[in-house]
Amino acid sequence: MHKLLIIDDEAPMRRLMRINLEDRYKIVDTGDPELALEAALQSKPNVILLDLRMPNYSGFELCRTFKSITSTQLIPIIIVTGEAGASTKSYCEELGAAAYFEKPIDFQALRDRLEKVLDAAHPERRGEVRITLRVMVNLRGADRLGKPFEELCGTDNVSKSTFFGSCNAALKKGDEVAVSIVTGGRKFLGMARVTRCEESNPIRPRYAFRFVQEDVNWILH
Repeated sequence: MHKLLIIDDEAPMRRLMRINLEDRYKIVDTGDPELALEAALQSKPNVILLDLRMPNYSGFELCRTFKSITSTQLIPIIIVTGEAGASTKSYCEELGAAAYFEKPIDFQALRDRLEKVLDAAHPERRGEVRITLRVMVNLRGADRLGKPFEELCGTDNVSKSTFFGSCNAALKKGDEVAVSIVTGGRKFLGMARVTRCEESNPIRPRYAFRFVQEDVNWILH
């Protein structure tokens, strides 16, 4: 059974979400945003349901924190909040939220969205250490329409054989690009395959890339 972590300082709301979701999911919840990161690390949820308005720490701050830490950055976050507005929703999407729901909650829509998010989720590879590091690389290949492109991409994080970053080109899972490192002098590294796409920002989507070769002279070697 998939596990959900609910972070909301209102106890009645946590009870309501538990009542409506615990038939399908194992529920872990906390009303203390200061303990939210500890709860996520200990419970290892498949999805986080996050309120925005809480004392001491806002949901925006927590979302940024979850997305900046290796152990939690791949956990999908669904915002559930009483704070309405298109600008708020857009900002949450820029932070990497997988979905945005306003209170009062349409639980059928939330259930449907949870299923889609879980179907699309990929298990995190624990065999490699990831670190938050910005490295400039040059990507060259063809987009999903077959149009050639070449552009610079700054990584968000890297591991021994992967990197995560944003680029303007519209790619799809399975596409391959030629990668050259620009930081410290241009050097061709090899071919990398798109393993994950996050298109919450349609102008500059974020992608996870994994090198096709088994042993690439990459930044963490």
